[in-house]
Parts: sequence; C-alpha cells; structure tokens
Amino acid sequence: MTIVADAIKATHALVAAVPLLGEHPNEKDYEEALELVEYLLMNEPASPLLEIVCARISRYEAHHPAIVALRQEMESVPAGIAVLKTLMDQYKLNLSDFQDEIGSKSMVSRVLNGQRQLTLNHIKKLAARFGVSPALFIE
Repeated sequence: MTIVADAIKATHALVAAVPLLGEHPNEKDYEEALELVEYLLMNEPASPLLEIVCARISRYEAHHPAIVALRQEMESVPAGIAVLKTLMDQYKLNLSDFQDEIGSKSMVSRVLNGQRQLTLNHIKKLAARFGVSPALFIE
C-alpha cells in the first residue's frame, strides 16, 4: 500500500507545482507549462515529466476556443501563402518588397488574400530569393 500513498502524495505535489496538470487550468498555468517544457527540452529531455506536461498542453489547446479558432484559421491558409507570410514576418518585409518576385503591392496583396495564386515564375523567384525549395510554395 505504500506505493499508492506515495504516488498520491507525489501527484498532489506535482499538481501544486504544475497547475496545468490539475482540474481547471487557466491561461497562466498554460504559459508556465510551456516554459517548463522549453526548460525540459533544453536541460532534461529524457524526463518523464516532459511527456506528461506535453500531453496536458495538447489537451488544453484542444479545448481552448481561441487556440481552436487559430488552428482552423491556419489550416484554411494554403501552405505556400503561409510560407510567404512567415518569410515576410521573419525578414520584416512588406507588400512593396516583392516587386521583383511577384509584382506590385496590389498583386502581392491579392496573392496573400487568396484572390490570386502564385505562378510558377513567382515561386521560382521567391525560392531563389530566400534560398528555399520551390516545393514549399506549392500546394
């Protein structure tokens, strides 16, 4: 019986230390759990706690309305456009920075909004500019 009592005591202590593992986690608990995962990945990747916390993070995200909505929005964006938006963000680029690859600001805007598709020529030029595979821009 000592293992049962020890396990229950340890579980209560773990939930006190990592509230996301408890019954009603909140946004702060979620953020702290993300920090814990980052630490564990960098310093103790073999820790069984990593798998436990990651599972609870996934569960939290699967039931959090804002995160569910964000995932749905992300899934609705074509892969090539998502890659282009990510590159724009990483390199701090705006619509006028793609004159040579896509064309005018209005054309870039139409591509990003899904009104126009990237052409093969656009894809080749974007891949060359960023040093990535053209396949990243192809649906």
